[in-house]
Amino acid sequence: MNTIVNTVRKLFSKDQKPDVSLSFFKYIGPGLLVTVGFIDPGNWASNFAAGSEFGYQLLWVVTLSTIMLILLQHNVAHLGIVTGDCLAEAATKYLSKKISIPVLLSAMLACVSTALAEILGGAIAINMLSGIPIKIAAVIMFVAVLLMLFSNSYKKIEKIIIGFVSIIGLSFLYELVLVNINWGAAARGWVVPSFPKDSSLVIMSVLGAVVMPHNLFLHSEIIQSRQFNLKDKSVLEGQLKNEFKDTLFSMIIGWAINSAMILLAAATFFQQHIVVSELSQAHQLMTPLIGSASAVVFAIALLFAGFSSSITAGMSGGIIWAGMFGESYSIKDKHTKTGVLISLIAAMAIILFIQNSFQGLLISQMLLSIQLPITIFLQLYLTSSEKVMGEYKNTKLNNFMLWSTGIIVTVLNIYLLVGTFL
Repeated sequence: MNTIVNTVRKLFSKDQKPDVSLSFFKYIGPGLLVTVGFIDPGNWASNFAAGSEFGYQLLWVVTLSTIMLILLQHNVAHLGIVTGDCLAEAATKYLSKKISIPVLLSAMLACVSTALAEILGGAIAINMLSGIPIKIAAVIMFVAVLLMLFSNSYKKIEKIIIGFVSIIGLSFLYELVLVNINWGAAARGWVVPSFPKDSSLVIMSVLGAVVMPHNLFLHSEIIQSRQFNLKDKSVLEGQLKNEFKDTLFSMIIGWAINSAMILLAAATFFQQHIVVSELSQAHQLMTPLIGSASAVVFAIALLFAGFSSSITAGMSGGIIWAGMFGESYSIKDKHTKTGVLISLIAAMAIILFIQNSFQGLLISQMLLSIQLPITIFLQLYLTSSEKVMGEYKNTKLNNFMLWSTGIIVTVLNIYLLVGTFL
C-alpha cells in the first residue's frame, strides 16, 4: 500500500520532471515552421519545372535534398538545445566582433532576399485569385505579415503555420486525386538517380532551393520553446531525441509535399509536352487540363505557402538582429522588432522598385547562393567545438557527413548562381 501511495504522490508532485519521452506530440511544431521554408514559392517553381520537363525522373533529387536538410537542421537544433543560444547568439558569444558582425549582417541580407521571394510568391497567388496587380498584392501581403508578427505570440504563430502546412498538404492530395499517377515510375524516380539531357540546371535548382540560411537561424531559436530543465542530463537527452523525431517527421512532410508538386506536374504538363517556367503559367494551364477547381486550389495553397514562409523569414530577421546583441527572439524587444522590420521593409522596397517579379527572384537567388555557405560553415564550426557544445560536439562521423553535405550544398549553389547569370 505504501508503495502505491508513494507512486501516486510522485505522479502529482509539482517537482516531478516532465516525461519528455511521452511528450512527442506536444513537441511537434518547430520542425514544421522550418518545413514552411522547404515548401516556399521558390521550391514550387523548381519542382514544377522538374516535373513538367522530365516527368518522374528527378524525384530522387527531392529525396537527396531532404536527407541533406535533415542533417543540417538536426545539427543546428542541437546547438540551440545544448547551449541555450541560437546560431546568431552563439556567433556573437564565441567569435570576435570582426568576424561575427559581418557574418550576421550577411545573414540579414539573406533574410531580406528570402522575404522578397516569399512575399512575391504570395502576391502572385493573390493575383491568380483576384487579378489584383502583383505590386499591390505584395503590399497586402506585407501588411498582413507585419500584423501577424506584431499581434501574435510565438505559440499562436506556430499553431497558425501548422494549420497552413496542413492546408497545403491537403490541397496537393486533392490535386493528385484528379490526375493519373504512374506510381511505378514514381517509385523508381524517388530512389534511382537519373540525369536526363539538359537537366543539370533544374537539378541544381531543386537541390539549391532546399537548404536556406534563414531556416538554420530560425530552427536554433524556436527549438528552445520546448526546453525544460537542461541542467539535468536525462532531460537534456530526452530533448535531443524529441527534437530529432520532430525534425524527421516535419522534413518527411516537406518531402511528401515537394514530391507531390513534381508528381502533379509530371502527370499533367509532362504528359502534354508542356514545359512550365513560371507559376502563373502552371495556374493558367490547369483549368483546361484538370478543371477550374484545381487551379483555384493551386492558388490558395500557393498563397498559404507564401504567407507562412514570409512570416518565418521576418522572424528570422528578428532572431539574427537580436542575436547580434546577445538576446533571444522576443517580439516585444526593440532589437527583435528592428530585425523584423529591416528584413520585411527592405524586401518590400526592392519589390516596388524592380521592373518585374522574375528580376526580383533572380536577385533573391543571387544573395542566397552567396550567403548560404557562410551560414553553413559558421554552424559547423560552432557545433564541432568542444568549447561551445561540450560533450555534445559533433563526432567524427557527424563531422564527415555534415562537412560533406556543406560542401555539396555550397558547390550546387555556386553552380546554380553561375548557371543563372551566365
